[in-house]
Order: sequence, then structure tokens, then C-alpha cells
Amino acid sequence: MVLNTKHFKEKLEEEKSVLEEELSHVGKINPNNPKDWEATAPDLNLLKADKNEMSDNFEEFENRAAVEIELEDRLKDINLALKKIEDGNYGKCESDGKDIEKARLEANPAARTCIEHA
Repeated sequence: MVLNTKHFKEKLEEEKSVLEEELSHVGKINPNNPKDWEATAPDLNLLKADKNEMSDNFEEFENRAAVEIELEDRLKDINLALKKIEDGNYGKCESDGKDIEKARLEANPAARTCIEHA
């Protein structure tokens, strides 16, 4: 199967841009590791906050952390797919090396396996 990798590269880069924008709302790039994102904490001004505010702030941080992890995992898959396009092995199942179905790649351009191995 011959894939139009330009088409998939555009889809991947568009999704990457959206993910990075979403990540910027819940986190920041780790200054010690530019490939890693970390959730940002809400304002924890302990002098003014009551117990309920503190509880709400910690809950918000936990929610941000969960969202950050999910978005970062997807971003890693996108970056891996873009690297595979560069290397010329995009669209191959990581389990058996066969072609990933075009419909699967249209639905999820960062798919790493064929439907059988999903």
C-alpha cells in the first residue's frame, strides 16, 4: 500500500499544534527536560486560603495533572508518527510489520498498530 505521507504529516502537525496549545493551559515545559511537560499548580497562597479553598486547589491540580498526562502521551505518539514519516517507515504495524489500514490511519494518524493488534 502506498500512503500519501504528506497528507498524514499535515494531519499530525495540526493535531500536534492543538495538543501543545491545550497543554499550555494545564502545564508548562519542564525546564530541565524540554521534551517533558508538567502540570502547573494553582495559586496556593496559604495565608489567605481556608481549608475549602485549599481542598479545591489540590483537586484542581490533580485534575490538571491527569489531563496533562493524557495530552502528553498523545503528543508523544504524534511525535513518534512524525519521526516514522521522516524515517520512511510510517504506517507499519509495530507488532507484525504489516501495513496499518488506511481507514485506521485516517481515524488516528498516530496509530502504532493495525486493527488486529490494537
